[in-house]
Amino acid sequence: MKKFIETLKNIWKIEDLRQRLLITLLFVAIYRFGSFVVLPGINPQMLDKLQSQTAGGLMSLLDMFSGGAFSNASIFALGIMPYISASIVMQLLAVAVPYFQKMQREGESGRKKISMYTRYLTVAILLFQAPGYLMNLRAQASEALVGIEWSTFMVPATIILAAGSMFILWLGERITDKGIGNGISIIIMIGIIARLPQAFIQEVGSRFTSITGGGLVMFLVEILILYAVVCAAILLVQAVRRVPVQYAKRLVGNQQYGGARQYIPLKLFAANVMPIIFAQAIMFIPLTLVQYFDPQNTNPVFRVLMDHHSWQYNLVFAILIIAFTYFYTAITLNPTQMAEDMKRNNGFIPGIKPGKDTAEYIDTVMSRITFPGSLFIAFIAIMPAFAGLLNVQDAFSQFFGGTSLLILVGVVLDTLAQIESHLLMRHYDGLLSSGRIHGRGMQAY
Repeated sequence: MKKFIETLKNIWKIEDLRQRLLITLLFVAIYRFGSFVVLPGINPQMLDKLQSQTAGGLMSLLDMFSGGAFSNASIFALGIMPYISASIVMQLLAVAVPYFQKMQREGESGRKKISMYTRYLTVAILLFQAPGYLMNLRAQASEALVGIEWSTFMVPATIILAAGSMFILWLGERITDKGIGNGISIIIMIGIIARLPQAFIQEVGSRFTSITGGGLVMFLVEILILYAVVCAAILLVQAVRRVPVQYAKRLVGNQQYGGARQYIPLKLFAANVMPIIFAQAIMFIPLTLVQYFDPQNTNPVFRVLMDHHSWQYNLVFAILIIAFTYFYTAITLNPTQMAEDMKRNNGFIPGIKPGKDTAEYIDTVMSRITFPGSLFIAFIAIMPAFAGLLNVQDAFSQFFGGTSLLILVGVVLDTLAQIESHLLMRHYDGLLSSGRIHGRGMQAY
């Protein structure tokens, strides 16, 4: 406790770090305030059916990512997910379309163009999703729209929802520039954490009633399982396979002297949480489409894929995660480029010829560690379904794994790593006496 208080004092002493933390807290507070600002004309007291719809199933995940704004019919109801979907599409285009491949290789100017196109695509997605949300709102909570002329309400409400999501994006970018950590990631994390207190209270209450039963013993078992899953997620995020690289300082004939030994850190979790987000975005497609149709007449396949407790949903979800793990690792880590960079800097892997053999060796190592990593990620992603088998409430089961847990662990580690780097740079002790905090590497979602 004394170490913790001393660390907080050191953080407060560093003016730049103090300002960044305060700015981050300010923008987060603005985001949370906006989550409770209801769309104009809607009666917030008559949203019970909408909130019941988001209490379970895939809708609960959507509501979690928006920090409850979805069920509140807030101006931030669509959250940051449209931007994430647009980012995914742009990353796919950067792999498949030569025009975007060339743009990606143009450095900073290319990244600015891709960022601009991502924003345009986000607006296009919002103009598609906002009417879908409003139609679902009309079907689920028509009482809240009493006295509203639908034809005149639709257009301004769509504009407000789109503007709300773009404002969240702006807040995230300001946190990245002026605050601490990756702004988009922090906004997602805050939205997830916002649901935790209510979910925890509901779970405690359910264990002491006849709904699920089990009492204190079963609740303690839940907490132990949750603790084990969190520890496993931390190990997954930080797991690294080090490939030795020798840098020659002086060469005489075939003799090497004074070589500096370094390592290439190839992470078991190299794709970060992106495979789960990719898979989750695809699994949201049935949910998006069904908003335009009568739920009672929906295709049975769609109904099954909307039930995140069904084995069909979890099987498809796990397969998509494994496939996207390989895909995302392949587009973010280029063994050929790594081999060329090492050769250019007089580097080589001991026992491996520079050039093609080095690229093949790195590719083999990555393939071997990506497979168990993808299985581990898929297992953690479907853990909420197993938690449901133990009668854990839907809202609380989301914290037993899946996107929410990995995002929480990854973002917290990344943010703490940034804070620690500020402390160490000014010759203060780090956050942990046992060693440095290793984040997953800042990855914008």
